[in-house]
Amino acid sequence: MLDVRRLRLLRELARRGTIAAVAEALSFSPSAVSQQLGVLEREAGLALLERTGRRVRLTPAGQNLVRYAEAVLELLEQADADLAEARSGLAGALRIGSFPTATRAIVPAALVALGRRHPGLEPMVSETDPAAVAHALRAGDLDVALIHEYDFVPAPEEPGLATEPLYREAMYLAAPAEEAPRAPLPGAAGAAVAAPPDQGAMLRRHADAPWIMATHGTLCHAMTVRACQAAGFAPRIRHRVDDFATVLALVAAGQGVAVVPQLGIAGHADPAVGLTRLLMERRTKLAFRSGAGAHPAVAAFGAALRSAVPPELAPRRAGA
Repeated sequence: MLDVRRLRLLRELARRGTIAAVAEALSFSPSAVSQQLGVLEREAGLALLERTGRRVRLTPAGQNLVRYAEAVLELLEQADADLAEARSGLAGALRIGSFPTATRAIVPAALVALGRRHPGLEPMVSETDPAAVAHALRAGDLDVALIHEYDFVPAPEEPGLATEPLYREAMYLAAPAEEAPRAPLPGAAGAAVAAPPDQGAMLRRHADAPWIMATHGTLCHAMTVRACQAAGFAPRIRHRVDDFATVLALVAAGQGVAVVPQLGIAGHADPAVGLTRLLMERRTKLAFRSGAGAHPAVAAFGAALRSAVPPELAPRRAGA
């Protein structure tokens, strides 16, 4: 009989490529991972792995077993959801991953709503970059998480995970006020902000300016780089900052220009910064392990999140 815990190790190896990476993600020693995978091979009765230098590659039999492992793990999530539904009342820890702007603007109100409806739940929020969420969910470090994607950086499909859409945000070019007309903020009095007819031309106006971006490896960083490349230039990066309030402060100080999402400019009122609506969007989703969407705690958190999303965070595309 194949052991589910060893199947999980094999699935993680298929995703991460090295035994050391699997060990680090799951808090095992590399020798323990190797030993358990060796036991799994003996249980299967044939080779599942072959070494290629420092990496380990799955044999065709190993790849096929991973597909079964995905199905088995999804069924176990569904069984856990059914058992939770049968119990009276929700209780215990709910480990939540979120990125900073959502943590500040959406999650607190959602936690208040969740606490009122399910006081026995103990939500535990950890700020997690969306690029790291898939591994954290599969490893069991998180139960549910908020992730986002951009027009220029679509989220890859992740085996073993499922998502549900939450809200959409407009994107803005932030520049010193003398270099760009200041646009009314979302929800402010006055006419709605029209998107520029040519986003590429708007970005190219600042091709020679210093740029302020998120740290390398984040989706926010990749979004700005790819948007500039699509406009026909490579941005000259001066500052790498993840906090959008700090980004806007640097723009106000004349340190460069940046692309920021709608939540990143919420409450901003500095006349030294001009904000121009772009055609791009950022889309936020709720992510969880496949089969866990029906879990009462995951469903309850999703419902609480939706109740906390302001109505203006669903902007329609220009011309839509």
